[in-house]
Amino acid sequence: MESSQGTVSSGFCMLPSALRLRTGIRLAPSWVCGSCRSFMDLKALLSSLNDFASLSFAESWDNVGLLVEPSPPHTVRTLFLTNDLTEAVMDEALQKKADLILSYHPPIFRAVKRLTWKTWKERLVIRALENRVAIYSPHTAYDAAPQGVNTWLAKGLGACSTRPIHPSKAPTCPTEGAHRLEFNVSHTQDLDRVMSAVRGIGDISVSSFTASRDGEEETRVSLNCTQKALMQVLAFLSQNQQLYQKTEILSLEKPLLLDTGMGRLCTLDEAVSLATMIDRIKGHLKLSHVRLALGVGKTLESPVKVVALCAGSGGSVLQGVEADLYLTGEMSHHDVLDAASKGINVILCEHSNTERGFLSDLQEMLGAHLENKINIILSETDRDPLCVV
Repeated sequence: MESSQGTVSSGFCMLPSALRLRTGIRLAPSWVCGSCRSFMDLKALLSSLNDFASLSFAESWDNVGLLVEPSPPHTVRTLFLTNDLTEAVMDEALQKKADLILSYHPPIFRAVKRLTWKTWKERLVIRALENRVAIYSPHTAYDAAPQGVNTWLAKGLGACSTRPIHPSKAPTCPTEGAHRLEFNVSHTQDLDRVMSAVRGIGDISVSSFTASRDGEEETRVSLNCTQKALMQVLAFLSQNQQLYQKTEILSLEKPLLLDTGMGRLCTLDEAVSLATMIDRIKGHLKLSHVRLALGVGKTLESPVKVVALCAGSGGSVLQGVEADLYLTGEMSHHDVLDAASKGINVILCEHSNTERGFLSDLQEMLGAHLENKINIILSETDRDPLCVV
């Protein structure tokens, strides 16, 4: 694998290399130019990062956002990008004077009960605080984002149309409240009394329209409201049994977001052989080897038209999806067997190999999004812990 910083590997391994001019003059590393850039306050930068890809896209089980914060105010001149924050990567970040580390995978995931020098994750937090380095993790927020990791992974397949396998929902309903309550009012004098009472509750948007019931014209009242307001409206309506009996309550669903969500189902413009698809994936991920499970009855010449993919560990996202090929970093043995039994080919590339290459695109996108106000650099030390030997 060759990274954007000139690191070369055999198989999956990435072996660091140093570049020097033959005259003996050493090339200045790209991060040195950080002094010519300006800076951003940490809070302003975090707000911009959330504008780039909202943390609301992240899965509920995930631990995303600002994980380590030096005492404020904290100024960021250099943003350091890595897929995994190991101790070796932390050494590199400190050497390059990073003020904020964006680690795609959260280095703090499970609860930390103490901060001592005994475990490597505790040492990461201690060293970050001692050196006034903030740590931020987007993880599944970047998986789901329209311009995120899975979209980048799909670029290696060739020309295709894509859609999320599991679309994300908007963080809030487009209307006020999460409930809709509707009821009919027969008489004008009742309508005035009802509307006055409802509008006095608050946290409610009210609309009304003419409806026909059993050949008689009535007014249909529709309310969008919070759960608290809903209880107050029901308490009022219960005082009038005729109104209460005509009441319908609906829970409002948050709308699905276009092009946002976990995994991608990709339909190629033109089908290609499995062998060709393997070569494309290797080229995109800069890997010399991948792991392949042939679907039952399939060969390397079998056509591939539909690819279901998920960066990282994709077993739960891909399960049950109809496709010619599953592409992910890792899946359980039994998930692979299940897919193959259905005639679905499976390509596994190791977990972070399906993610790390995205950081080069992210560096460019964040540079434009942040208007080049800060220096953004990629880790040269970060690599997948597994390699072919």
